[in-house]
Amino acid sequence: MRPLRRHEGVLVPLDRADVDTDQIIPKQFLKRIERSGYGDVLFHNWRRDAGGAAVAGFVLNRPAYAPGTVLIAGRNFGCGSSREHAVWALADHGFRSVIAPSFADIFHGNALKSGLLPVALAEHEVRQLMDLALESPGVAATVDLEAQTVSAGDLRFHFDIEPFDRHRLLEGLDDIALTLEREPSIAAFERQRPAWMPDVAAGAGAPR
Repeated sequence: MRPLRRHEGVLVPLDRADVDTDQIIPKQFLKRIERSGYGDVLFHNWRRDAGGAAVAGFVLNRPAYAPGTVLIAGRNFGCGSSREHAVWALADHGFRSVIAPSFADIFHGNALKSGLLPVALAEHEVRQLMDLALESPGVAATVDLEAQTVSAGDLRFHFDIEPFDRHRLLEGLDDIALTLEREPSIAAFERQRPAWMPDVAAGAGAPR
C-alpha cells in the first residue's frame, strides 16, 4: 500500500448522491481476484453506451477531468454491496482520495485498507468544492493528510479522521503490514508455546 501524506491532483466532480458499488464497477467485471486492471471499467455503465462508445457528457470522458485523481461526490458514496473491487477500480484509475458528505461504512473501511483516503466534509463545503470543479474544469485540489485539510482555489477545509486510520495511510500499512509490525512479539509468543501444541511451521496439524 502506497503511503499517502499530501496529494495534489485534478478535482473530478461527480454530482450524484447514493453512488453505489455496482455503479462504481458493475458486477460483470468481478470475475478476477487481482487488485489491478479495473480502472478502464470504472463507472462503465455511465462512461459507455450499450455499443461501447464513450458517453461524451460523462465527467471522466471530458479531457479536463480525465487525468483527475481527487473525486468529489454526493452523500452516501459507496453504498450497496460490499465488493472491494469498487475501491480497487477507483485506485487503479488513479484516484487517491474521494471527498463526500458521507460514505457507506463498508466502502469506507475497504478504502482505508487499500490506501484510498475517504474525506467526509459538511454538505455546504462539498457543494463549494463541487461548484468550483464544475465552473473551472481542471482545477487542482490538495488533500493534506498530515494537516487534515482539503484545499482548492481559495477554499480550504479541515476534515477529521481516526488517529489509527491516519497512521496506517501515512505509513502505507495494509492489514498484513500492520500484523508484521508486531512480528517480534508474535515470534516471542510462538517460542513460548508448549511443545505439544501444533506447529504451523512444520506443517498443518503436525506435532512439534
